[in-house]
Amino acid sequence: MRGLMLFLFLACATSQNTKSEIASLHGTVHDASGSPIADVSLILQNKNSPKTLTTNTDAQGAYSFTKLPAGQYLLRATKKGHVDSDFRSLAMAAGDSETQDFVLKLDPTATEFFDKPEFTVAGVVDTTALGGHGSDTVVRTRESIAKDTVKLSNSGVAPPGTPPEVEALLRTGDYKEARAQVRHLIASSDKPELHHLLADIDEKTGDSLEAVHEYQRAAEMNPSEPYLFDWGSELLLHHAAEPAEQVFVKGTRLFPKSQRMLIGLGAALFASGSYDQAVETICQASDLNPNDSSAYLFLGRMLGAENISSPVLLDRLHRFITLQPQNAQANYYYAVALSKQNRTHSNSDSEIETLLNNAGRLDPNFAPAELQLGILKSQQNDALAAIAHLSRTTQIDPQNQEAHFRLSQLYRKQGQNDKAKQELQTYQELSKKSAEQIDRERREIPQFVYTLRSQPESQAPQ
Repeated sequence: MRGLMLFLFLACATSQNTKSEIASLHGTVHDASGSPIADVSLILQNKNSPKTLTTNTDAQGAYSFTKLPAGQYLLRATKKGHVDSDFRSLAMAAGDSETQDFVLKLDPTATEFFDKPEFTVAGVVDTTALGGHGSDTVVRTRESIAKDTVKLSNSGVAPPGTPPEVEALLRTGDYKEARAQVRHLIASSDKPELHHLLADIDEKTGDSLEAVHEYQRAAEMNPSEPYLFDWGSELLLHHAAEPAEQVFVKGTRLFPKSQRMLIGLGAALFASGSYDQAVETICQASDLNPNDSSAYLFLGRMLGAENISSPVLLDRLHRFITLQPQNAQANYYYAVALSKQNRTHSNSDSEIETLLNNAGRLDPNFAPAELQLGILKSQQNDALAAIAHLSRTTQIDPQNQEAHFRLSQLYRKQGQNDKAKQELQTYQELSKKSAEQIDRERREIPQFVYTLRSQPESQAPQ
């Protein structure tokens, strides 16, 4: 017994001694405006060894080295398009947890990125008669996806680094005075963060044309990930899909590990009608962080608007449900994806129905799952079950036009003409209200008029 106790004591002491001999190092890398820089290489070398350790910053600009032996080290930060940091000499003692933060400046010799933008935003027009690629459902989905892309921005009411006097005005909603204050600050100190802040204010006050020009100016002065993303998403929001695509393409080259930059590119491709490329790009975004739902939800939205049959999309949505089996949307979107594929086995309907039932069980107020169950039962000629699911859809979401329309058809086939007439009338009233709402929303978000350098001005989108 004493031998066992002695063995345990020595093992514990050895473990504690090992831990005490280990040091760690961590920190963050930002640009001059305080925005994090992703994919920066941190190179660490022990002065007594020729070997080096390397790690990269994540989307928040954070990095870490763990389990380092005590000793003398050299550390530097480097990224293409930026000026490398100076070497830092560190003395790491046993048990140390050292913090080393870096600020990287842009390399002035590598600023050709935005010297000559390939497009010019010249004005705005109302979009009440907006056309577009595909059906009206696709057009609506494109607009909705653009809005969702903007929501990925990190900009708040008063972004970090906002001057205190401006922040106070923003929090009270005095945008006019806040704009005047920022313009005064720019006159005395022309900084990219001030142009970006001015763009945020201009967008809030409805001056979209000035906003996009200020976002562009900020990105030209400092092509950081947040500034490029906000410029691209502003263009996308105002139906300038081709310019947005250009910004996001170059943004993904600078920041290949930015998931939202890839999502933005996918949204721009979808808006321009390149559906297969859009799906492929957002699938790439999902690969960067498989546990994040964002990319999968964009894929699902696209799938619901267009008859996209893509094995790679099906694979990613299968991964979504595998990683998050208790997520109602994961079950729903995988079911929809399966229903859009060519059914090669007799059990496909059963699998789809199980997935949709799971979605409804996980979220009893998830109307889309009930709607799809109603459609599935209708296709199976089970009218009573279809009516039950579609009625449940209208209880959860009384504004669901498709459910009311399908109910009117089913009731008519069942000879229940009064109910069919009532559902059809409800559908027509909702359709009219929906069209009016869409018209109002489009008036609130004017469309940019732009000219691409690759086409004559007379051919620019109107």
